[in-house]
Amino acid sequence: MQRAEEKEGCIYSGDYPPSGLASAFKIRRATVRDAAVIAWHRARMFQDMGDVSGDAFEVLRTKAQARLEHWIDSGDYIGWLATPADKPETIVGGAGIQLQSILPRPIAASTIGEGRQGTIINVFTEPQWRRHGVARLLIREIVAWSRSERLDRLVLHASGQGRPIYERLGFVASNEMLLAGRH
Repeated sequence: MQRAEEKEGCIYSGDYPPSGLASAFKIRRATVRDAAVIAWHRARMFQDMGDVSGDAFEVLRTKAQARLEHWIDSGDYIGWLATPADKPETIVGGAGIQLQSILPRPIAASTIGEGRQGTIINVFTEPQWRRHGVARLLIREIVAWSRSERLDRLVLHASGQGRPIYERLGFVASNEMLLAGRH
């Protein structure tokens, strides 16, 4: 199994990451051509959390890439990728939003939403680029886009490592519950 530092498009080279702040990065929208990198990030994310190992890594990566190609093309997934400002060919992180239709619901006591929800997924920063504001930039981009699109809800599932970032950006714990395992 390859590690991200060996994967084309995710190469760590030279004196990076820079010591500067988030202004050292550019955020761009993902295209169908980026599905392989996003799938790689997704598998790495689960690997880093200890949720996938061995052959399951490659199965997850392959299945995710096929689905992402379809969803990016159809508009059901909108993704963003981060690159160093002076090295746009080096992808150092990414995040996306999976769009879903939901039943209309109250947004506030006197406001009913249209029934559009976004789930933030695939938030990943290459290990050597972490703690430089990449994830924060990506999430801010998603929040701004979601507001401009007037989504009713924006949800995510936070890892322990990611939770402080989301809380600083205004996300709060909810009453959501999960039925674990196969059903």
